[in-house]
Amino acid sequence: MRDGFVKVAAGTPKIRVADCRYNAEQIFTLMREADKQGVKVLALPELCLTGYTCADLFLQPTLLRGAEEGLATILEATKNLDMVAAIGLPVWNKWDNKLYNCAAVIQSGEILGLVPKTYLPNYGEFYEGRWFASGAGVETRIPLCGQEVSLSNNDLFACADMPNLVIGVEICEDLWAPEPPSIRLARAGATIILNLSASNELAGKAAYRRGLVSGQSGRLVCGYIYADAGEGESTTDLVFAGHNIVAENGSILAERRFATGLTISEIDVDRLVYERQRMNTYRADPSQECWRMSFDMDLADTHLTRPVSPTPFVPQDQSDRAERCNEILYTAALGLKKRLEHTHAKTAVVGLSGGLDSTLAVLITAVSMEMLDRPASDIIAVTMPCFGTTDRTKSNAVLLAERLGCTLKTIDIGEAVRRHFKDIGQSMEDHDVTFENGQARERTQVLMDIANQTGGLVIGTGDLSELALGWCTYNGDHMSNYAVNAGIPKTLVRHLVSFISDDKEAEDPQLSTVLADILDTPVSPELLPAIEGQIAQKTEDLVGPYELHDFYLYYAIRWGFGPRKVLRLAEQAMGKRYDRSTLLKWLKNFYRRFFSQQFKRSCLPDGPKVGSVALSPRGDWRMPSDAMASLWLEELEGLE
Repeated sequence: MRDGFVKVAAGTPKIRVADCRYNAEQIFTLMREADKQGVKVLALPELCLTGYTCADLFLQPTLLRGAEEGLATILEATKNLDMVAAIGLPVWNKWDNKLYNCAAVIQSGEILGLVPKTYLPNYGEFYEGRWFASGAGVETRIPLCGQEVSLSNNDLFACADMPNLVIGVEICEDLWAPEPPSIRLARAGATIILNLSASNELAGKAAYRRGLVSGQSGRLVCGYIYADAGEGESTTDLVFAGHNIVAENGSILAERRFATGLTISEIDVDRLVYERQRMNTYRADPSQECWRMSFDMDLADTHLTRPVSPTPFVPQDQSDRAERCNEILYTAALGLKKRLEHTHAKTAVVGLSGGLDSTLAVLITAVSMEMLDRPASDIIAVTMPCFGTTDRTKSNAVLLAERLGCTLKTIDIGEAVRRHFKDIGQSMEDHDVTFENGQARERTQVLMDIANQTGGLVIGTGDLSELALGWCTYNGDHMSNYAVNAGIPKTLVRHLVSFISDDKEAEDPQLSTVLADILDTPVSPELLPAIEGQIAQKTEDLVGPYELHDFYLYYAIRWGFGPRKVLRLAEQAMGKRYDRSTLLKWLKNFYRRFFSQQFKRSCLPDGPKVGSVALSPRGDWRMPSDAMASLWLEELEGLE
């Protein structure tokens, strides 16, 4: 349970309709299996102690006694399990002489509370109103299994040892109603909602059910565990498939159908609480009072089985990735289109280096021009060879501009930079930061002046990853009139260029070929002299692998995770390719650079936000330029 992760499960036991003794044995056996696998929160189906399809047998005292005896058996058999479980059964309240469809929330032999179902379907194949009363407004205490327990749908179950673990319960139809109880429970602090369900299977219903569960978890910013009745209920007219789902904040973490047993994953309650804190529209409702039942739980490490993508900005599925690339390409192009229209820019000026970032910038600019029904010749592509430029990158820049139909300018800035170095007394043999940045600033000056000459805008090429690390020259490539790549991380830049290359293969094979070669070129600013015609300065050798920095950026900034948790997730996602010392080395470098380079991000030009992470000072991210990274780095001490 360290780092906010709670191992949870939706379970579907094998049952026999109306055989409470058999069902109790199957339930506690499944609970023991869940405990062996480290599960701390378990949801079981609606009325699973008796079977959902008992019909008029629910009115028989014999069945109700059997259900209570079955629950007592489970309590005794699981009294040593450090797990919270919700079990469905019918409960008769002798004080109001009504029968309720309940979830018994139990732990270590104790009933923490009974939650009655609020919305009782009495349409189609459902007849619950024939036997049960709604639990709406019920708040009382009743005797059950030798204990006096709360019967209320306003109860929450809060872990004293892990404050962000707060459990709420609703039952089947409650989710399908216009105002599910889970709304009230989440606004009162529940981070995990358990749904005990007996939803029969129909053609197409699974997709609708899946959408409900994932949508509710996203709307409420919660974990949602949906436990469905299985084949033991499939009798007479209905079939049940045990459609179990574990969702978190709109994402499905685990899912099973047509099987009994456990569906297990881990819910990150700290992540959920962070997101709720971040969203000022997520507010508690003081008029809805919920009672918190406290329970204790040993805090043990949670073995992670939930998917942790090594490329959080890039979908793993090929079709999803293509859709994401297409969406981002057109989103960025729309932003640039508006800026070109608003400023009445006659041209768009792009510094074309033959590298990935400038390639993507000119490709997006070409899409914007197409949207504006303007010729690609309105794009002025400027290649500016200097001391570190190789024939390969220069040639690719020229070919790219030609295939797109841009107006190409080649301006060798070497002589201008030499003259500048002579003016300031910079030795050509001293390849220090001045040697590098002098070239970068000369390139920016050339672009700005050409934009002035042609009544145009300079289109920035720097990407999100470079901005995070400050890997740009202040008032050099750091500056432009519109930074079209500013919201796109380096790992996604590569996939966007690859997507366009594949898309253009049939239409323009020469364009596709040059894009493929650019993709194969090492990432470099080319500010140090080439060695035997080859790139001498490889960015990732200096600042670290961009796939690591993008991973760190996503979890540290988007989700506010602490350094130790970021490292843990990196080991989970990429531990087979990088050892801990390597991950730790570049994580420390990430925090040092991220904090020290904020001054560059504080004065960024405008640029479109296209994803969940943005570093514009006018967008999602604001921090002072003189903030210290010491607390974050201290958290990583001693982890080598």
